[in-house]
Amino acid sequence: MWKIAKQIVRTGIRTESAPRAGEGSRAGVERIEREILDVLGRALTIRAVDAGSCNGCELELHALNNPYYNLEGLGIRFVASPRHADMLLVTGPVSRHMELALRRTWEAMPEPRLVVAIGDCGCTGGIFGESYASRGRVSNVIPVDVEVPGCPPAPLEILRAILAAVRRG
Repeated sequence: MWKIAKQIVRTGIRTESAPRAGEGSRAGVERIEREILDVLGRALTIRAVDAGSCNGCELELHALNNPYYNLEGLGIRFVASPRHADMLLVTGPVSRHMELALRRTWEAMPEPRLVVAIGDCGCTGGIFGESYASRGRVSNVIPVDVEVPGCPPAPLEILRAILAAVRRG
């Protein structure tokens, strides 16, 4: 026990520093919310697919539904069926077992299809890369419109990516 206590004292507190002013602030969120409403002018439905991630990105996606980001208040909601979706959010490297399911989900979506790859794993394959069990990045399986790097990316960055994808589409 003393060995662990000495190590804690020696290394100190290892946490992230607090965000700087303007970084992830409420004003930044409100500005992006206004832009999304200006661009959309209507509802946006999103289908999220976990193609083999560690669930870090999913936690950030769920944070978009909390009262701070208020995704539902913007007219953006998650749906269970790809047939009702305007956008596909994909997290994680695409495992070989999820490759067919991801492709079928993408094919079931009505045109125009918007795809956003979330996280380092979705953008580059992350630490998993391409192997016998992994196809790697999402763009190796389906076309991707916008990529959101980060491990995991902040909810504000995901909102920006949604806005960028809608502007492109």
